[in-house]
Amino acid sequence: MELELRNKVVLVTGGSKGIGLAVVQRFLAEGARVAIVSRNEHNLRAAEESLAQPADRVITLSADLRDANQATDVVNQVAERFGEIDILVNSAGDAQRRAPEELNSEAWRAAMDAKYFTYIHTQDAMLARWRKKKTDSFGQRGAIVNIVGTGGRIPNPSHAAGGAANAALLLSTLALAQHYARYGIRLNAVNPGFTLTERIHRSVEHEAKRLALTTEQALAKMEAELPLGRFGQPEEIADAVLFLASRRASYIVGALLTVDGGQKAIL
Repeated sequence: MELELRNKVVLVTGGSKGIGLAVVQRFLAEGARVAIVSRNEHNLRAAEESLAQPADRVITLSADLRDANQATDVVNQVAERFGEIDILVNSAGDAQRRAPEELNSEAWRAAMDAKYFTYIHTQDAMLARWRKKKTDSFGQRGAIVNIVGTGGRIPNPSHAAGGAANAALLLSTLALAQHYARYGIRLNAVNPGFTLTERIHRSVEHEAKRLALTTEQALAKMEAELPLGRFGQPEEIADAVLFLASRRASYIVGALLTVDGGQKAIL
C-alpha cells in the first residue's frame, strides 16, 4: 500500500527511543523527512547513530516540552530547517507509577506535566501554524497522531496519576478532532498495550514487587495473560501510527485505534 509519505515533513516528540524511535524509522523508510525532539541529549545522539541518516533527512532537537515556549520554539525551528510540517506524532512524556498512598499534589501535577502538557504544548503550537497554512489539493493542512497508553481507559491504582493524564489526552484529542476537521486538520490517537520498550520493564518490576515475584516470573505471568501470549513490538505500534498519518486514512477523524493484541476488550 502506497502511503504517499515521501518528502513529508514529520515532527516526532519522544522520538529518540522506544515506540517513538520505531515511528521515526518507519517514516524514514517511507521517504519522509523527520525531526526528532527529546529532552535527553544522550538519547538523541544514540538515535542519530542508529539511524545513520543525512541531515537533510533527519534532524534532532533537544527541548523540555513541559515548557510551552520551548515547544513553540521547536516547532518553529523544524519549519525553518525543513519547511512547513505536515505531520505531528506525539510520543513524549512518561508519568511515573506510584502507590496510591504516595500520591500528593506534587505527584499529580508531575504526571500531568510529564504526559499531558508535553503533548498539548507541541500540539497547540502546531495547530496555531496550521490554521494559517494553505490547504493542499485534498483540502488538508496536517495530521496529528497522539500515542496514548491504555492507562487512560483502564483504571489501575498504581498508575492513577499517569492514567488521569492519559484520559485527559484522549478526551482532548477527540474533542479537538471534531473542531479542527473543518480546517483540514485530522487528529487521531493510537492506544498501545504492553509493548517491549524500556518503559515495560518498569511495569514488570512494579508487578514483581507487588506480587512478590522475580522479574522473570512477573514478565512470564504478564505475557501469559495476553491473548496473543506476547508483548507487542514497537514497530507494530508504528505501523498503525503511519497509517493514521497517511492519506490512506484521509476520512478518519477523532478515532482511537487500540493496538494491544487483544489485551483488553473495551467497547
